Amino acid sequence: MMEEQQLIRQAFAARERAYTPYSRFQVGAALLTEAGKVYGGCNIENAAYTPTNCAERTAIFKAVSEGERRFSCIAVVGATEGTPQAQFEACWPCGVCRQVLREFCGPDFRILTFSGANGIETRTLAQLLPDAFGPEMLGDGRKPE
Repeated sequence: MMEEQQLIRQAFAARERAYTPYSRFQVGAALLTEAGKVYGGCNIENAAYTPTNCAERTAIFKAVSEGERRFSCIAVVGATEGTPQAQFEACWPCGVCRQVLREFCGPDFRILTFSGANGIETRTLAQLLPDAFGPEMLGDGRKPE
């Protein structure tokens, strides 16, 4: 399996493509599939703000649109434009992104981030979204394929 450091590096690379003319807060994500493929994503802002898309959802939507449905982990890095890596703080997915991750990932799904003070930090989806509402709660209880 891909090393955590490699996935974090790919998230940093995705962050370079962020479109953030309003907040200047650039986020990159690297989503690892169970098959070992990586999908990158960056945040894309919009003047109307509401249509803005987070890096995590960009990566997930890219992967799903290519037929992927099974994911191992995601790395997320973010900071204001020009912030040196040594000053990065942990950047965890927002609530909407956590819910989108829950659509495709179970409670043990790992989320990685980077902080200059602590290096790579890891949480599970269950830690970031306890008592989550998931697709198995709808209909007959089967998770969609």
